[in-house]
Amino acid sequence: MKLLISNDDGISALGIRTLANCLAEAGHDVSVVCPDRERSATGHGLTLHQPIRAEIVEGIFHPAVKAWACDGTPSDCVKLALWALLDTPPDLVLSGINQGANLGTEILYSGTVSAAMEGLIEGIPSIALSLISHTSKDFQPAAKFAKILVDQLAQRPLPDLMLLNVNIPAVRWEEIAGVTLTRQGVRRYIDVFDKRVDPRGKTYYWLTGEVIEDVEPSTGLNLLQNVPLDVHIVRKNYISITPLQYNLTYADGLDKLSDWEFNFS
Repeated sequence: MKLLISNDDGISALGIRTLANCLAEAGHDVSVVCPDRERSATGHGLTLHQPIRAEIVEGIFHPAVKAWACDGTPSDCVKLALWALLDTPPDLVLSGINQGANLGTEILYSGTVSAAMEGLIEGIPSIALSLISHTSKDFQPAAKFAKILVDQLAQRPLPDLMLLNVNIPAVRWEEIAGVTLTRQGVRRYIDVFDKRVDPRGKTYYWLTGEVIEDVEPSTGLNLLQNVPLDVHIVRKNYISITPLQYNLTYADGLDKLSDWEFNFS
């Protein structure tokens, strides 16, 4: 398959190198276009008010991998690849392997998911891959599963255009309990701004955050109550796969608001 790989951890990240090399060694046609530095938690931002530059990168990846480092956001990278750098569209867009989970409401901020979502917006099925640890450097189990998933999609393409958000436990391959289809959960944070003073005496703030709970979504999704939540299943060493789409319409909301009336007289 022809694959485009991006990320938000940057060109030097071990996760993207492990993923790209694994898939190239398996015989896939792999191109990498990713940020030239870490661009985590950038969401789906695009660069509109300055030029975007992309430089060919050599010596980092498998010799068969074509790679560019871009000074834009993860979404910029995928859009630039599809419209300017690649000769023909890829069969799949992959993003990752991210250093850290992208679970629940975290996907709204995630540059990893946003890069994959940009592929989806352009009509290409996409996969976001995350290792649920900020410290583990063993990306091989995640890359091994990515290869299995890509090979399966080559044989059985997705029935509809969608993004698969995949979170892999940071354990040895033998310790992975299995693979489970999940729905998006909710992760709440205590957002803390650490107030500091720089050497020139000017105040600045550093955003930190702490997860305080994983909770059940409170509205909608009534038909999915029997589908496990992504935030819960990974604790049991299962790989979580959550199908996503870019249409954010709240279907239950349309029904609940259908009796609204507005008087313009």
